[in-house]
Amino acid sequence: MRWLEHKVPPPVVALLLGSAMYWAAGWPPALPWLPPFAGPLAGGLTLAGLACDLSGLQRFLRARTTVNPLTPQKTSALVTDGIYRLTRNPMYLGLALLLTAWAVHLGALWPFAGPALFVAYTTRFQILPEERCLHARFGAEYLAYTEQVRRWL
Repeated sequence: MRWLEHKVPPPVVALLLGSAMYWAAGWPPALPWLPPFAGPLAGGLTLAGLACDLSGLQRFLRARTTVNPLTPQKTSALVTDGIYRLTRNPMYLGLALLLTAWAVHLGALWPFAGPALFVAYTTRFQILPEERCLHARFGAEYLAYTEQVRRWL
């Protein structure tokens, strides 16, 4: 299934899953215990997701390296500071948090499959191939970084 690697940008995957989550929200069971907490929880997850996305993007722009997830071979710098000290993939983490916020907002069980599917798909078809590129490009420096910082959190 290598043919799927770096073919669909993660934001597009997130949008497609978000649409599927909306459709699946009509399926039972609903989560009746969630509504009192849904608004604040969804809001907090949204803010956290946006903070991760924007912080990761800002670090890439500052390092003048590519932000295009389809061309990791064009990476010109290994970014390890800022939010990259906490997670190796803050922009993907941010999208997963946004999908989780959407699932909370929808208030049903099935939409929670969306963030899990996003993590699984993105890890297999985006992150693992990116890691191969980064290891080839930065060698021991990248390996040392992966030993210090987790892939997601």
